[in-house]
Amino acid sequence: MSLSIGIVGLPNVGKSTLFNALTKKGVEASNYPFCTIDPNVGIVQVPDERLDKIAAISQPAKIIPAVIEFTDIAGLVKGASEGEGLGNKFLSHIRECDAICEVVRNFEDPNIIHVDGKINPQSDRETINLELILADLQTVTNRLDRMSKDAKRGDKDAIKNEIVLTKIKATLENGQAARTLSFEDEEEKFVKTLHLLSIKPIIYLLNINDTNREIDTSKWDGLVIKLNAQVESEIANLEPADQQEFLQELGLEKSGLDKLVQTSYSLLDLISFFTTGKDETRAWTIKRGTKAPQAAGVIHTDFEKNFIKADVISWNKFVEVSSEAEAREKGLIRLEGKEYIMQDGDICNFKVGC
Repeated sequence: MSLSIGIVGLPNVGKSTLFNALTKKGVEASNYPFCTIDPNVGIVQVPDERLDKIAAISQPAKIIPAVIEFTDIAGLVKGASEGEGLGNKFLSHIRECDAICEVVRNFEDPNIIHVDGKINPQSDRETINLELILADLQTVTNRLDRMSKDAKRGDKDAIKNEIVLTKIKATLENGQAARTLSFEDEEEKFVKTLHLLSIKPIIYLLNINDTNREIDTSKWDGLVIKLNAQVESEIANLEPADQQEFLQELGLEKSGLDKLVQTSYSLLDLISFFTTGKDETRAWTIKRGTKAPQAAGVIHTDFEKNFIKADVISWNKFVEVSSEAEAREKGLIRLEGKEYIMQDGDICNFKVGC
């Protein structure tokens, strides 16, 4: 399952530094606006201590973690929705992502210019969000014009969709993102066809250092994470053993990057199930609420079509007994059918026909 987080923000807020730390890809991160023109894409492992504990028992030849995709999108500026700063191209890159990580600068550094000449996290956030809202307003207005004509002709679906579009338009005109709205199931299906930007789930990442100021983020419409992208980049370049030692010196259990990746994973409402054996121990990514046949289909499409049953055990039960044989002996491995809803941390062995 390929799902992506788009890293956005004004120029020179630390987006590419963050991306470098996440992926260690060494993309350009120079000190001038629009340094990043084309989006850089990196695949990042999702930290999961459960995987190592399962592998310690199975002793596989290889361990394969779950991953999530991060896309470093060039800096947006005021007027992007009208094409400023190559805005239309950048907005199209955001449209292709499943969620947004908005980097907001909250540090002073005379050597790193700010596109507006001053540090103001609240203003920066409002600038980015307004451009997404304005772009969505164009989309909704255009669709509403066409839908209203069909509604006047008595088209029942058009009448329903016109009501939804009117509700979204009013919210956007009020300066609020579409994600602040809730929809019925049928409405949700229609809304997805609009490919709105401001409806995407969002993480606000406050990029800080020793000079950061206190700001009130309680009314921000998303999760908020604080980290120092430059320090995280330095940590990411250390050897694993040195990373852990450095984190201990800082009094941290995990790096800010690990927290960001794990938060991004949960933001998309993703969970992991595992398969394990002598060949490999692997984490597989599915949406919460996925049934067993569809989970099997993530491994191979034929598995979903030919699904018969699944042997399932929770990862912590497996670790407690320390072997599959003992788990079977104690009756801890359950036989589940086509209606079983997968749980985070399930270890599965799918049975499929020919």
